[in-house]
Amino acid sequence: MFIPALVDLVDNNPDWEVFAFTGSLTVLIGLGLYAGNRDIPQSMTTRQAFVMTCTAWLALSLFGAVPYYLSGVVPSFTDAFFESMSGLTTTGSTVIVGLEELPPGILLWRGIQQWLGGLGIIVMAVAVLPMLQVGGMQLFKIEAFDTAEKIMPRATQISGSLTMIFIFFTALCAIAYMLAGMGVMDAVVHAMTTVATGGFSTKDGSIGHFNSNTIEMIAIAFMVLGSIPFILFVQGFQGNPSRIWQNSQVRVFIMTLVAFTAIAWSLHPAGDTAPRNSLLEAAFSVTSIMTGTGYSAVDYGEWAVGANAFFFMIMFIGGCAGSTSCGIKIFRFQVMFETIRQHISRVFYPNGIFIMRFNRQPIDDSVSSAVMNFFAVYFLLFGVFALLLNMTGLDFLTSMSAAGTAISNVGPGLGDMIGPSSTFQELNDTAKWILSAAMLVGRLELFTVLVLFIPRFWLD
Repeated sequence: MFIPALVDLVDNNPDWEVFAFTGSLTVLIGLGLYAGNRDIPQSMTTRQAFVMTCTAWLALSLFGAVPYYLSGVVPSFTDAFFESMSGLTTTGSTVIVGLEELPPGILLWRGIQQWLGGLGIIVMAVAVLPMLQVGGMQLFKIEAFDTAEKIMPRATQISGSLTMIFIFFTALCAIAYMLAGMGVMDAVVHAMTTVATGGFSTKDGSIGHFNSNTIEMIAIAFMVLGSIPFILFVQGFQGNPSRIWQNSQVRVFIMTLVAFTAIAWSLHPAGDTAPRNSLLEAAFSVTSIMTGTGYSAVDYGEWAVGANAFFFMIMFIGGCAGSTSCGIKIFRFQVMFETIRQHISRVFYPNGIFIMRFNRQPIDDSVSSAVMNFFAVYFLLFGVFALLLNMTGLDFLTSMSAAGTAISNVGPGLGDMIGPSSTFQELNDTAKWILSAAMLVGRLELFTVLVLFIPRFWLD
């Protein structure tokens, strides 16, 4: 918070006092918590890990909302919390209109929140979720810690390496944006939100405001990089770059992007648009929605019949596990198809032995079960959130797309109210609180939050 304070101070904007106050308040509370708990043993149980993960995200969202509210850029604390939760979960849905008129500190704070949220989910995917065995993430436990032992001796060091790579990609993206014509502030904020696959922009028109094919291609490249497991980049920088393409999850992710881009291109009403431009618009829209970034360059809602349904479908997919991307994740679809393949094979050959594999390694039945349970709970929660939103007075399309974009942490929805060229400002307060909960549940992989509501979890 002191960084936006300094930026506003240099810009002679009075909002520097807001960030200075909230930053100081956060420091004082943090120091108080540290002083009161420094003698407590540092070991952590699984139950404490669940609680810590959820409360950390809630606390950061709560404190992060204070600058929005005190600066007056939003009319209520509900809007401030929604914006903060959307930023930290890298969802990218916004309630703010008139971004061009906002003080630079607020614009930078929105970028910082998404950047920290993206970095946080990478570290959590390597160190926390595999340990908690959430939704099949135990698949990556052996790989992650085996990597840590071979490359670096401790988990803290691998987290540091992930952070350095994240900073490197962000700086590289910012430089590329500046060379393509963006101003310094625009380039820095967009670099933060691109690598974090967050989607917050400094312009109401998002990336489309700049009307630049070069900028859109840069965004595509770094959205894809942000959706690849960062642990593979650690291995790549340590002298084993071939591991990136050898990873089956990465290959399936890239091939899926290419296939969906071809479908989107066929739905694009080219008209007077050159084929090259229509292909770029299709590739940008598919990459933005599938990775959960949520940038908009064109309103795909105005494309051919079926475009809305297509983009609604792909918003659930997401990128790779261990990346900043959100959604269901590619590896779960791979495990699901392996599970289906095994069951079909057993129907035809009851006495046969069929082994499920992921990334050329056998899959334990517990992983398959966890992934299938994840799918069931994911779509059950999607239906529950959609129903709750509909009960607040939203129409069917808005309720469905808002629930989908929130639990998948994508950003834009469908329709006139929350479509790619709109914001979430018109939604009622109840709907915004429901969507804030959906964003948190989706970002923390469902079970990390849901387990806290099981009475048995709290029993010794």
